[in-house]
Amino acid sequence: MEPVYILGGGRTDFKRNLKKEGKTIRDLITESGRKAIADAKIEPSDIEAAAVGNFNAGQFTKQLHLGAFIPEIDPALHGIPTMHTEAACASGSLSVLLGAQWVMGGFHDAVLVVGAEQQKTMSSLDGSDVLGAAADYHIEKPEFGDFMFPKLFGRIAQIYIEKYGASEKELSWVAYKNYAHARLNPLAQMRDADLTYDAASQVSDKNPSVAPPLKVSDCSQITDGGAAVVLVSGKYLDRKGIDKSKLPQMLGFGSTTDYLALEKKDAPTFSTARKAAEKAFGMANLKPRDMHGVEVHDCFSITEICAYEILGLAERGKGAELAMTGATALPQVRNENVSGKIGWEIPVNTGGGLIGDGHPVGATGVRQVVDAYQQLTEQANARQIEGAKKFLTFNMGGSLTTSVAMIWGRD
Repeated sequence: MEPVYILGGGRTDFKRNLKKEGKTIRDLITESGRKAIADAKIEPSDIEAAAVGNFNAGQFTKQLHLGAFIPEIDPALHGIPTMHTEAACASGSLSVLLGAQWVMGGFHDAVLVVGAEQQKTMSSLDGSDVLGAAADYHIEKPEFGDFMFPKLFGRIAQIYIEKYGASEKELSWVAYKNYAHARLNPLAQMRDADLTYDAASQVSDKNPSVAPPLKVSDCSQITDGGAAVVLVSGKYLDRKGIDKSKLPQMLGFGSTTDYLALEKKDAPTFSTARKAAEKAFGMANLKPRDMHGVEVHDCFSITEICAYEILGLAERGKGAELAMTGATALPQVRNENVSGKIGWEIPVNTGGGLIGDGHPVGATGVRQVVDAYQQLTEQANARQIEGAKKFLTFNMGGSLTTSVAMIWGRD
């Protein structure tokens, strides 16, 4: 297979409200796409194909056929083939995977991948109903009612706590950590929020219970945002005389699909999601302990804890314990509430994750890869992981239904 490299990346400010700006999802696609091409320092005419990851613009914005906005990034992109991928919250990572496979197979040497979602277009109740389409809607909606996903993941948290004897304090630590990381990220949605550990761990007027044991701080927010990367082949870099050693290369990937309904899954183990991680590590010939940083899908705090175990960062039932050691936090955000011994430091969600950075559904998987690119090229500034050479991204859709794991590395 032809090797795949990230040559450039870009994203929008996730705190913005596009509707208030009089803008649409078209602007998210064009802005993030232009930023990635500019960062790659290539001519737009070098791009041979493009993929757009998006979950539900048809309901959120009444706009689909999103690949047709790619030519508006630059006239040189007029006429190239485009494709739209959808797999709920994993839509963006599937677009990255599609673009990477185009390069691997020798079909294209330079591909633009964009993820975008505009969600601040309706009330929270209506938006929650739109998001419910990522679940087994006609079966789970009657059971869980309004705000299905907080309740679905509240159920996962209950199962985890009952099975392993964990407590809400671990969930609170994840929320605290990701808010603290977001304060280091100038484009994060929650960068100005000051969530203390005490505030995260207590139900209050400002932090009410949503779906016990989940509180508002345990949940990712409704977000508008776009992210994009330029993927290129080794042949392209050789032809342009660009040094490969300084660029992130895809080393391995895995993608799996479980049953749609939560009750058909083996929560909280999620063995089908685990297979995606195993495939990625097997292809890369690497182990979890070889990673220097990780981006995981923390749509809710319990999801990050489950992801630790799915990815092999912690043994089954030990994800909550790993969280409380502080090992998954950047050193500068650990506080006196951590407990236990740190045997292995593995910063997770250094930009704030979905809880702190934001969760523009179709953009999240691409944004994770942008973060991997920035960490591996030492452009992460205040949240930089020192000496980062191997990086893992894990994006999932639904209640751990579609799972995509990707490993990136540089020399």
